[in-house]
Amino acid sequence: MSALASLAPSIAQLRTIATPVTDYRVMPFGIEAIDGRLGAGGLRAGALHEATARTGSLADDAATTLFLAGIAAREAAGTSGPVLWASCRCDLYAPGLAQAGLPSASVIHAQPRDDAALLAVIEDAIRDGTPAAIVAEASKVSMVATRRLQLVAAEADMPVLLLRRRRGLNEDPLAEPSAAWTRWRIGTASSERLGVAGVGRGRWLVELARQRGGEGFSLIVEGSDETGRLAVPAGLGHRAAETAGTARFAAA
Repeated sequence: MSALASLAPSIAQLRTIATPVTDYRVMPFGIEAIDGRLGAGGLRAGALHEATARTGSLADDAATTLFLAGIAAREAAGTSGPVLWASCRCDLYAPGLAQAGLPSASVIHAQPRDDAALLAVIEDAIRDGTPAAIVAEASKVSMVATRRLQLVAAEADMPVLLLRRRRGLNEDPLAEPSAAWTRWRIGTASSERLGVAGVGRGRWLVELARQRGGEGFSLIVEGSDETGRLAVPAGLGHRAAETAGTARFAAA
């Protein structure tokens, strides 16, 4: 009995060592099925996070845009700061962003001439410190550029959310190496059938292709609401993650 008692302090010490310790701020999704599978219980705030559409369809592209908009909206609400949205395109749909928690009054738009200028705008905005979060759309970003973005984001404790656009229908942007803290693929899923004629809340298949210090996963969620928050479909409940299964891809 005394031998077992003497082991207790050692076991407690081992548990302490095994428990992950973070020295950075975390942005939780507020969904255990996601936060429980992220290394720190949420996204690292001062970091680069990437997302791309699962396919080249407009529906998946819109879902990816709104996924990042929801993250930015939650961060902006918590810090009372604006969101910088940088894109070389001019097709951003403001009412859609508002439905995901980002009204026009909370968004600063920047339209650089190309991806090189876009990356410079992002770095300047991070160092300026005005935005609560930055969302940027780019089709070609080098490994060196993602390292720079990760470093400056960590120094400023500011989330940089990069939407990686496809340069071809069959191209996977996440096949390219990146220093991003997390990398996601977002696609649409069938919405819930309603008892009356109409369209239910949109559902997405959210896949974490890569995270530092953790494994990938995928699950079905309900899309961002007017506060930028996702939800687990009621019919799936705590089984949502298991229903979708484990992520099939591992991007570098």
